[in-house]
Amino acid sequence: MDALTLETAVRARLRGRWLLDHPFYRRWTEGRVSVEELRAYAAQYRHFEAMLPAHLRGVAAAAPADSALREQALRNLDDELTHLDLFDGFAAALDAPGETAPSPAMRRLLDTYASASAQGPADGFAALLAYELQAPEVAASKAGGLREHGILDGDALRFWDLHATLDRDHAQWALDALAACDADADSVAAAAGAAADAWWSFLDEREALRA
Repeated sequence: MDALTLETAVRARLRGRWLLDHPFYRRWTEGRVSVEELRAYAAQYRHFEAMLPAHLRGVAAAAPADSALREQALRNLDDELTHLDLFDGFAAALDAPGETAPSPAMRRLLDTYASASAQGPADGFAALLAYELQAPEVAASKAGGLREHGILDGDALRFWDLHATLDRDHAQWALDALAACDADADSVAAAAGAAADAWWSFLDEREALRA
């Protein structure tokens, strides 16, 4: 299965779950998310960012030693190792809370990624693809909204500025690796769709807690 066919299948499954269409992110872009909401969001989102290296290590460990999946998981991992520090810079600029327990929706999101990884390295990578296909546009929109409305600027936005470009590579690496291992398009789309549904639920939770 070639990368373009896989991408088409995933994008079809993500219809109705494109993150920038969610009311929470629309308000963010428009500068209508309060600082209190941003602080709570940062405290919860950090759980996902902290989980990513372990998720990628799990994908790499489960993949055959000479496979494209393992190679690309490790390549992605090299990039992610420093990203939690960058995210913490964003959270600190907001004066976000420190250690907090995962909310119900964040717990579901983390469990969804753990379940995908348990199904095998292809499903684990497909779950990442659900986010990374969208991440460049989402990250650019987040940074732009915060700058335009005078909420944050400069080094506080390095995390989002980086992901506005880097995740284009990560998404393509994932597609190429999944294609190289002849992953089934329906299975990839299903794993990506489950992750997208969990992300949407997390944003629903943020919107329900609107301050």
